[in-house]
Amino acid sequence: MKLEYAGPKPEISHTGVHIDTNKEDKFVYLNIVIQLIEALDHDYISNKKYTHTLDKKLSSNEMIRILKKKCPNFEELMDKANHNIEDEIKHNIQRVHENCILNPDEKSCLANNIEYMRKYMIQRSVNKSVYYCAMKLLADIVQKDHIDHISIPMKPNYFHVLHSLQGVLLKEKAPIDTKLDVYEENHKLYINLQVINILR
Repeated sequence: MKLEYAGPKPEISHTGVHIDTNKEDKFVYLNIVIQLIEALDHDYISNKKYTHTLDKKLSSNEMIRILKKKCPNFEELMDKANHNIEDEIKHNIQRVHENCILNPDEKSCLANNIEYMRKYMIQRSVNKSVYYCAMKLLADIVQKDHIDHISIPMKPNYFHVLHSLQGVLLKEKAPIDTKLDVYEENHKLYINLQVINILR
């Protein structure tokens, strides 16, 4: 498997495939998460402020290289995501054939639509698994290095990433509270994730 953009979430029925543009492929956020990992994973000097720009466009190969270096079970994770979605697709097709409401033509159309979207769904599943693996790495860095805040420009994709990080930190064994705010500085909007109760 490789990392590449698949597209928003598909909603598959016997009448066709509808794409839900409100549920974007996690691949679009992966570049940001990996750049944050690279920016934050280093030795720190007390009371020094660190800055980094997130405008670099990493290729799929670069993202894989970085994640393999940071996450030893990366290949296994991608294979598992692929296997899980294949099982889910197989199960869904079995359910189509057992469906008592659809007529034979509708069943055939639905099964064909699922098969048609197989590669698309597999890629989305892999992208999602890799995204949450990267997000867990980012959360581990925040805890390990006692990072008390992250401020980045206010952009929808950046906000999504910090909101995801907020959720991952809250789900830790010892939940970590955070506060997400938007502020203005020099006529520009920024998002700030404040880490509230991290252990020192």
